[in-house]
Amino acid sequence: MDSSWQRKAKDTFAGFVGGAVQVLVGQPFDLVKVRMQTGQYKTIAETVTQTLAKEGPAAFYKGTTAPLFGVGACVSIQFYTFHETKRQIANYTKADLTPSQFYLAGATAGVANSVVTTPIEHVRILMQTQKDSTFKGPFDAARKVSAQYGWRAVYRGFSVTTLREIQAYGTWFMTFEYLISTQTRQGIKRDDIPTWKLMSFGALAGEALWLASYPLDVVKSQFQGDKFGPAARYKGAIDAARQTWKTLGFRGFWVGLVPTLLRALPASACTFASVELTLRFLG
Repeated sequence: MDSSWQRKAKDTFAGFVGGAVQVLVGQPFDLVKVRMQTGQYKTIAETVTQTLAKEGPAAFYKGTTAPLFGVGACVSIQFYTFHETKRQIANYTKADLTPSQFYLAGATAGVANSVVTTPIEHVRILMQTQKDSTFKGPFDAARKVSAQYGWRAVYRGFSVTTLREIQAYGTWFMTFEYLISTQTRQGIKRDDIPTWKLMSFGALAGEALWLASYPLDVVKSQFQGDKFGPAARYKGAIDAARQTWKTLGFRGFWVGLVPTLLRALPASACTFASVELTLRFLG
């Protein structure tokens, strides 16, 4: 497999394009998901109508600036790390990767990604859940949190985020690559797979990602959206999980799943299609 620096740069740039597209497509769905996960609203309809009535349409893109560049960077890391790990495994085994090896490459991408995605998602959740104007923007939120509670506070939820990233991106990449292999085994070249199939495979991979990792995401959102200091509800991610089970039971770990799955369809479809088409364009 091509392991040149030029190839690596193309993987990274294509990932950034895919990440930016993902944010623009999925941000409104993500806001609905987070507000339901953190208990502000109980249903999709209530979340949408109340948000529109109180804050207007622009609210659905609250905190987008940081994710637009941050998620672009995150997805760059994801795709670069995935492709690099995939190359290393292929060079070692001298054979096509198995689904479990694709999962391993995706999980490795998730670990690398968690270093960047933890503070970005924490700030985004703080922006999405605030009911006043304490934070004027994502950078203001990061500055105020770090100034008052130290830089470690910006990384609140790092452990649970890492666990979610491992499961999520291991499943994501494995599902997409398996679906791609159903075509290549028929003799169809990867570059000849039509865009609609790339989008369909990406959409299915997105559904698989969330079904495999959603409970971890709920716990992460609850912990990262919690208040700081004496007013904090949770002592940590484990305590957030324990309290969720105690108050809501099994269903508590699936609150907000529907808008998340709805978001995943176009967001994941557009992400994979954007990456694949960008790589084709770059050659």
